[in-house]
Amino acid sequence: MRIFNIKPFIRFAKSEGITDAQLFDAVVEIEKGLFEADLGGGLLKKRVARIGGGKSGGYRTLVAYREGKRAFFLHGFAKNDKENISDSELTYLKKSAKIYLALSEGEIESALKEKELKEVPYGKKKKI
Repeated sequence: MRIFNIKPFIRFAKSEGITDAQLFDAVVEIEKGLFEADLGGGLLKKRVARIGGGKSGGYRTLVAYREGKRAFFLHGFAKNDKENISDSELTYLKKSAKIYLALSEGEIESALKEKELKEVPYGKKKKI
């Protein structure tokens, strides 16, 4: 399993103090079938807790997920900032999920070099 963040999500996670360990743990939970919603097209909604807080008041993340292969954190928002994503955001994120999940290994390596993607290091250190 490889776990990635796309550039906009990297900025979001950094600004909110979301750690790679939290994202790794979120993917471990997804692998166990623990996520809030399957939005179709490989796009899942997953809660991530605030440090020192719970998941209910924490963050919502949208993850492009292919079982046993890859997870891409595409979008995140704080529960207190907005209740949910719009229909147009959902459409855009579903299209994005399809694109990211279809990337070849070479395309992923190129995106990593260009810093368009960041790999969550725990994905390499621990087996999911």
